[in-house]
Amino acid sequence: MTDNEGQKKDMSWGGLIIRFIIVAIVLIVTSLFTPGYSISSFWVALIQGIVIVGLDYIIEAITGMDASPFGRGISGFLVSALIIYLTKFIIPGVHISVFGAIVAALVIGIISYILPIKVM
Repeated sequence: MTDNEGQKKDMSWGGLIIRFIIVAIVLIVTSLFTPGYSISSFWVALIQGIVIVGLDYIIEAITGMDASPFGRGISGFLVSALIIYLTKFIIPGVHISVFGAIVAALVIGIISYILPIKVM
């Protein structure tokens, strides 16, 4: 196999929906443990998850940098915190401070490390 067929990941619509639901749950749990970070509802968390995954994808496509909290050391961590912080300007119902975004990136990084599904 020379065309990377063995390395290609197929994500079905069902798998994608499950991933976004898990991301929303992770965001809700993160907001419970993070000072300066709150989400008004599950639906807001779901939309925030979609936006975070989308921004992560765009940054990775443009720069080649893995924007996950532990993707590239301190730079990946800071980009992750920035992505989380920027969602407050895009999504009504997300309230987060700079400190809250930094702590949330740390909490999400720890949860991402434990869970088998990529959160960011």
